[in-house]
Amino acid sequence: MPYRLTVLGTGYLGATHAACMAELGFEVLGLDVDQSKVERLQRGELPIHEPGLAELLRRNLDSGRLRFTTSYEEAARFGDVHFICVGTPQKKGGQAADVSYLDAVVESLAPHLDRECLVVGKSTVPVGTAERLADKLVRLAPAGMQVELAWNPEFLREGFAVQDTLRPDRIVLGVASERAEKVLRDVYAPLGEVPIVVTDFATAELVKSAANAFLATKISFINAMAEVCEAAGGDVTQLAQALSYDERIGGRYLAPGLGFGGGCLPKDIRAFTARAEELGAAQALAFLREVDEINMRRRTRTVDLTRDILGGAFDGRRVAVLGAAFKPNSDDIRDSPALDVAVKIAEQGGQVTVYDPVALPNARAAHPHLGYTESAMEAARGAEVVLLLTEWQEFVTLDPEELGAAVATRVVVDGRNALDAETWRDAGWDYHALGRP
Repeated sequence: MPYRLTVLGTGYLGATHAACMAELGFEVLGLDVDQSKVERLQRGELPIHEPGLAELLRRNLDSGRLRFTTSYEEAARFGDVHFICVGTPQKKGGQAADVSYLDAVVESLAPHLDRECLVVGKSTVPVGTAERLADKLVRLAPAGMQVELAWNPEFLREGFAVQDTLRPDRIVLGVASERAEKVLRDVYAPLGEVPIVVTDFATAELVKSAANAFLATKISFINAMAEVCEAAGGDVTQLAQALSYDERIGGRYLAPGLGFGGGCLPKDIRAFTARAEELGAAQALAFLREVDEINMRRRTRTVDLTRDILGGAFDGRRVAVLGAAFKPNSDDIRDSPALDVAVKIAEQGGQVTVYDPVALPNARAAHPHLGYTESAMEAARGAEVVLLLTEWQEFVTLDPEELGAAVATRVVVDGRNALDAETWRDAGWDYHALGRP
């Protein structure tokens, strides 16, 4: 391979990118300031749950193509291309993105860059960040103008991150020179024929924000239709099915239910709105505030529906919650709609028991006051209502007769419209779902 790569930041994005680039044949050095995380990764232990990633990590550690460090000096000596993969969380007390981790990486790496190299940002950032960081790199690096910045946004879906990295549907390169473009084309050449969009910094930054905003809008649209269906007596699942056959609309992400969560979509649309206000374009993205509000209303509606089913109060009532992760195939509980609903019910006096196939350790650490158990059957034992809030396949395929033998009353709230309503009703369950009669 013509280049050696570093990956700065070994969270969800960084760990995935490092292992996948090594799988493509590159020598890769991952860096993190957390010594314990580096030691775990070096032993082949992942701090996250992501299907297929653990095997990739161990295979490339064993091959010698992948290793980890805490030293920026070592990273600068080793790498020809440096990928920045740190988080940009929502600022505390505000809507904007916190890019301080990006600045910290540049300020720590740049003083050691004494030869020609390319620094590549992959984090989701407010438009204008890349231009500012490019200037900072040139000022701080001994190699000066020989150090270039490029912006190469990621489009990973949690639960499918390895697939999305090794078989991407597109690659976006925000570059300021032909050299930077050539380097990145060389890096991604092992992926084969993939559509590549070459553009400027600002457009590359906006692509990720726009993609997330469009996706969030589509999800909130069908959930707004669920509100209308509830008022009119319609069935939002049948409405969504009819819409899905329209080639202009399509069926992907048109699943009505509890709404989106996680560490990306909610904070990214808020940061996009905040940045538009700073640029004087607030009206252009005003609709995203309603997208966010529709999404949050789904959680409140689920709590209200469950309370109504129980006669108007949660006090002392046993509630089983199936799901803690914000989506299936992940242990990520950041802004999890499922946990948000569980917490709200517990705050109103409900005796909540939560089960999730992989996210229980994270859920316990964040919300120790909730009850937890190691199986769906145990969570449902003695429950007066069962809430399906994360659509794990394990839950979708539950036997309603078997589960019915464990509960106090056969009442289910399908927060994801994932169950076959007729099957559950035929088994004697009182079935409820958002946007359905």
